[in-house]
Amino acid sequence: MYEAGNIIYFNPFYFNTGTSKSKYFLVLKNMGNTTIIASLPSSIAHLPIAYAGRYGCINEPLSGISCYILQQGKVVTENGFSFPKETYLHGHWLSEHDLVTLSEAYQVEGVDYEIIGKLVDAEFNAIIACFKSSKVVKNKFRRVL
Repeated sequence: MYEAGNIIYFNPFYFNTGTSKSKYFLVLKNMGNTTIIASLPSSIAHLPIAYAGRYGCINEPLSGISCYILQQGKVVTENGFSFPKETYLHGHWLSEHDLVTLSEAYQVEGVDYEIIGKLVDAEFNAIIACFKSSKVVKNKFRRVL
C-alpha cells in the first residue's frame, strides 16, 4: 500500500493539527518498516498568477517556490487515473508519516482509504527530480529522495 509512487485517497485524512478532510496522498519514498515521505496534493494554487497554465516542475528558490503541477484530466497512473482538477505538489509541504500510526488510523480499504493507482514512471521520476533539485525542500528529504 505505501509503495513509492502510489496515490492513496483518504476519506478523511487526519492531520497532526487535529483537523481532517478528504485528501489525496502521494507516497514519495518508503523508508523501510517505520516511516514514509509523502506529498499531500492540493487543488488550490498557492502560486503567483504568473505561473497560471504552467505544468511540471517550478523551482524558484528566491521566491520560496517549489512546486510540481499536474494537469487536470491528464492520465498520471498506470491504471488511467487523472486528477479531476489541476493539482499542486508543494515542496515545502513534504512530510514524514509513521507507518504504525497510518496503519492504526486507516485499516479498511474501501472504507478508510482507496488505493487510486501507481504513478507512471515518467511522472514519478519528474516529481522526484523536481524536489531533489529544489532549495525549498528540506535537506533531510532531498537526501533520501
